[in-house]
Amino acid sequence: MASLPILSIPVEARWKTEDTEAAADKLIDDIVAVLTGPQQQVSREYVDKHPLAEIEEYTDRPRQSLSTEPVRVSVPEEATDVFYDRGWTDGLPIVAPTAEAVERMLTLAGRDRGEVIALIPPRWAKATVEKIAVNAVMAGCRPEYLPVIVTAVQAISEPQFGLATIQATTNPVAPLAIVNGPIAKEVGLNARFNVFGAGWRSNATIGRAVRLILMNIGGGLPGTTDKAIQGQPGKYTFCIAENEDESPWEPLHVELGFPREVSTVTVIGVQATHNFIVLDRTPQSILWLSADIMVGLGTNNMFYGGQTALALNPQLAGILAVGGYTKVDFKQYLFDHARVPLSKFPPASHGLLKLRRSHYDYSSGETSIPVADCKEDIYVIVTGAPGGHGTYLPTLGTDTAPVTKAVSLGDGRRATSLEDFK
Repeated sequence: MASLPILSIPVEARWKTEDTEAAADKLIDDIVAVLTGPQQQVSREYVDKHPLAEIEEYTDRPRQSLSTEPVRVSVPEEATDVFYDRGWTDGLPIVAPTAEAVERMLTLAGRDRGEVIALIPPRWAKATVEKIAVNAVMAGCRPEYLPVIVTAVQAISEPQFGLATIQATTNPVAPLAIVNGPIAKEVGLNARFNVFGAGWRSNATIGRAVRLILMNIGGGLPGTTDKAIQGQPGKYTFCIAENEDESPWEPLHVELGFPREVSTVTVIGVQATHNFIVLDRTPQSILWLSADIMVGLGTNNMFYGGQTALALNPQLAGILAVGGYTKVDFKQYLFDHARVPLSKFPPASHGLLKLRRSHYDYSSGETSIPVADCKEDIYVIVTGAPGGHGTYLPTLGTDTAPVTKAVSLGDGRRATSLEDFK
């Protein structure tokens, strides 16, 4: 609807009250003009006006121009500059998605290239298998990664995940993909040293492919629709595997009801990673410090509740297991102790707490507010290498909920191996 009048309000951080009032006055004038002006004249005025043009002037990033026409470059390396200038990259170099490269990527799709996997907000464009493959090539993926990427796209598109909010919030939230089951090893996903960091192609490129899909298909563009105030590194790539071999507890997908031999992808809308260290590595300290790291007053979970997550390394989890703690016991401890007295919250925030978490007693200043409303809302995974460190993964709160999907073929059969896709 090229002639649809869309009015925008520019907002600057250093504005004074009079600046805001002037912007509001202009907005009212614009609204009156488009509602009362001659329809044909208004349509002509807006038919050539890009709805995001005014916003994009402030981003210092090339405007995304969509096209179905082939892009021709003299050498493949030139594609990085051409694609960046068209707003199609995350800022890093890309692999040129030639027709031949996309065909190779599709060899392990297990689905028709035109199958629509999801509609990706805020553009609500169709993420077909072929479009997903194009972005996977750009991210540097191997063909065997495609089933994991498709499953991640299926998971983030489930309504309860809240992707529309995640794509267009001021929060730095990003989808974290946690891969379980045999396929995690088959594609070489790292689950040990530096699991949340650099060094493994599959972790890096699978997560990056998801981000490019969110940008290029969904239109979640930094500074225009993606309004994250500061962002976080997980908005480049955010994909790990659980360390099932060294974990003393059942893996996440088994806990959620899937057979161990099935491969799954779980997506969680995570704000960032927050490291903590347990120097003496005793069960009591692991419990105490795990609960303490979760009660930062600035996280969404304290104000909104919702699901949250904690990643222990296999040594810390093993110490708890030897001490007699099951995963359920650990989650119960966290629910009971990851709490903050109401008196610790800024008084001005009490109204928001009452609105968002209304089922607690606010008559006493010593009422304790838990980070989650039940132990089932605390996701615990075991990943990384043995040592003294763990990671808290706060989330967006009630605006998102984790989703787990089995890696499946186009006919719905669950895959147990990459061989199923050949």
